[in-house]
Amino acid sequence: MVEIALAFLAGLLIGSFLNVCVYRLPRDLSVATPRSFCPECEKTIAWYDNIPIASYFILRAKCRDCGARIPLRYPLVELATALAFAVCIWQLGLSLAAVKYAVFAAILITLIASDFEERILPDEFTLGGLAVGLALAAFVPMDVIWARMVLPMSVAPRWFWVAEAVIGAGVSSGLIWLVGYLFERIRHREGLGMGDVKMLAMIGAFLGLQWALLTLMLASLLGSVGGLAFVLLARKNASTYELPLGSFLGVAALALAPFAWQYLLHAS
Repeated sequence: MVEIALAFLAGLLIGSFLNVCVYRLPRDLSVATPRSFCPECEKTIAWYDNIPIASYFILRAKCRDCGARIPLRYPLVELATALAFAVCIWQLGLSLAAVKYAVFAAILITLIASDFEERILPDEFTLGGLAVGLALAAFVPMDVIWARMVLPMSVAPRWFWVAEAVIGAGVSSGLIWLVGYLFERIRHREGLGMGDVKMLAMIGAFLGLQWALLTLMLASLLGSVGGLAFVLLARKNASTYELPLGSFLGVAALALAPFAWQYLLHAS
């Protein structure tokens, strides 16, 4: 229980930093300096007004200096990250596997929020996450369904894991890029951004090919049903409104990640 509580607290702190990334990276601002400030009045936020989740409710969702409303995204990102970290430790214990999936969740939560707000998927999290996923594949076991088809059985297990991550990243992103390319050739307008392609590559590197493809299928379903409902409720123009596919990919990957790590639990 202590480890889970500490993971929750760590998630709150990381979530607070992720909120900085969500706001600053799409605007090409440094995430290190200056200190946190109000986007409206640009005054530096005091440390006691920057406590994850608590400050949002203490301040009644308003800036202490100018009264500007604080977006609900701030406590949601912090809470989601804290819960994700706690669940990883609860299910996987103090292990490198728990670190892998906690990092994966943090990346996804950031991309969900960024794409929903700004329609931008920062390379720092898509390509950076791709690199992290490939690196961790050498140390954390993966279900190697596709890697068995391309590597001889005599190689060390970790090379199967790495191969599965590479296949997952390359094939899944290649497929979604092809769909976007064909859509553009047929409809003569862009239907898919490269950010979505990079994000799916990152998901494939962490989860492998089968789960990346399932993520794409679930995201498409969520986008069709949830996106249509949002367009109708918000009274948007369905023909011109740009749905945040990256947000749906992130939600789908978060939902499927616990099923992917069942392989680890059965293998241990």
